[in-house]
Amino acid sequence: MQRQRFLSTLLVTSTLVAASLLSLPARAQQGVVKILVGYPAGATSDALTRVIAEHMAGTLKQTVIVENKPGAGGRIANELVKAAPADGLTLLMTPIATMGIFPHSYAGQLRYDPLKDFAPVAHLTSFQVGLGVGTQVPAKTLAEYVAWVKTDPAKNGFYGSAAPGSIPHFFGVMFGRAAGVPMTHVPYKGTAAAMQALASGEISALSTVAADIRTLVQSDRARLLAVAGDRRDPAFANVPTFKELGFDLVAKPWYALFAPAGTPPAVLQRLSAAAAAAVNDPAVNKRLVEMGLEPTGLGPDQLAAILKADHERWGEVIRASGFKPGD
Repeated sequence: MQRQRFLSTLLVTSTLVAASLLSLPARAQQGVVKILVGYPAGATSDALTRVIAEHMAGTLKQTVIVENKPGAGGRIANELVKAAPADGLTLLMTPIATMGIFPHSYAGQLRYDPLKDFAPVAHLTSFQVGLGVGTQVPAKTLAEYVAWVKTDPAKNGFYGSAAPGSIPHFFGVMFGRAAGVPMTHVPYKGTAAAMQALASGEISALSTVAADIRTLVQSDRARLLAVAGDRRDPAFANVPTFKELGFDLVAKPWYALFAPAGTPPAVLQRLSAAAAAAVNDPAVNKRLVEMGLEPTGLGPDQLAAILKADHERWGEVIRASGFKPGD
């Protein structure tokens, strides 16, 4: 009798679990989809998310809303999505920083694992980083800049970035190692402060998101010497890549969508297809390019491979920098 009761209970429980799992795709097609962004309204990540969300809503025939959850450099949003139900109704929009950089720069302090706690949905865009110099620097090319730094590294080897622990910070480390010149990082509090420092001559060089320095270049207050993409930035067609100039440097920061780990594959594919449709829409694509982004629209498997490769690539650079939180 007890055995029969146990088997009966087990059968009912299994049936309920199976029914619950089967209902996940249906629930994902009915509820409101929330995309969490770990940065404030007005940031590039926020603007990108809102453009994508609007188009996805039409494709999915569901309401798609954007919720800003700023704080801790984006980490709060990651933690919230990690803890959300794996039903396809809560997504994370994030740059590479929270997934490929922070696991190394905040080693032992993160409350999430980017490789285990999230399911890749779609790689949406890449963006370029590069090295710019102020007009007071007597160098018109990257080779001339390296030669100038070598004449007096203690004086000329300083470069700035918009924040410590950022992609531009660590790209400067990467460049210094590749060029064989000692580079000393000077962190600023935000893009505006870093750009002002470069324009005023307070700092001679800046490792920066290429789109951010466009205004200074157009007004002849700075020069962009090279970009780190695998091809030139369309907005700076005359600026060569580091690779063209003989440096084995390719850094492709990105923005991507993730879901909580355990989200059913069918749900992920549906969301991924909707995100790719948004990126590939001509009007959306044009808006993204105008924002200084390079549309990609890659699927879950490709995003997973990119995340793994970048996790390994930046780990080595960050360890070499000796960076510690609070630096």
